Amino acid sequence: MKVMVMVKASPGSEAGKMPTEALMTAMMNFNAELVKAGIMESGDGLKPSSQGVRVRFSGDKRLVTTGPFTETNELIAGYWIWNVKSMEEAVEWVKKCPNPMDDEDSDIEIRSFYEMDDFAAADPDGQAREKENALRQAIAMQKVEVNNYLFFSGRCDEALAFYQQHLSAEIKFLIRFNESPEPMPEGILQPGFENKVMHAEISLGNVRMMVSDGCNDADKFSGFRIALNVPSADEAQRIFTALASNGGKVDMPLSKTFWSPLYGQVTDQFGVGWMVMLPGDEPAQ
Repeated sequence: MKVMVMVKASPGSEAGKMPTEALMTAMMNFNAELVKAGIMESGDGLKPSSQGVRVRFSGDKRLVTTGPFTETNELIAGYWIWNVKSMEEAVEWVKKCPNPMDDEDSDIEIRSFYEMDDFAAADPDGQAREKENALRQAIAMQKVEVNNYLFFSGRCDEALAFYQQHLSAEIKFLIRFNESPEPMPEGILQPGFENKVMHAEISLGNVRMMVSDGCNDADKFSGFRIALNVPSADEAQRIFTALASNGGKVDMPLSKTFWSPLYGQVTDQFGVGWMVMLPGDEPAQ
């Protein structure tokens, strides 16, 4: 279940009192535990209500009021979004939280989110659910990072030198097949390609591009793959499955690699090649 965990405001937070170094460290450690446990989706602190605005709705009228707002016990100073198994689990995690107001008494409120099943009576034909799912997909896709990935069929070093000379390209990262921390699957790599470029990243103008020799020189350069860095495993699975449908072809199933927690290659029904991956650690510079 998804919950919002709200840190209620206090006189100190409304006055703009900043946390001490000790509290900041303790809260960062607590957040690290939440991330490690896999329950934290997001979390932020909010500035005092003196920097906020309220809009009151009355019929077709809209009344805008600027802060500060006096009802301190109704205000929020910060929040988390958690995915937990139960309200009881959320309570146990909140009990471990450092006092967010340090030397003041404070309250943390936990509220569960509505799910579409809760609105079944108001959505008998399921149209609202379909629109909700479409909106969630649109929001998820707004976070996807798209990169061009070029394959040079054994001429990658030559191409990199050419682009460095004529286009002032900068090589940000480069690894060769014989430097891979994991061996390539048997039969994938053409003999003699051991010293070829497995993966490189270059900056060209204001664009970052990915390049490789590929695994052989039989496939001459005829295009490129589009690399999608996707923020969640569920979204990566959804996108990969969709691209492989209706006559698409899975070139490499989604699986864990040393450079990505989840990575796969697929060619869609139109012949466009895609690489779908979860972002891993930044490559060493």
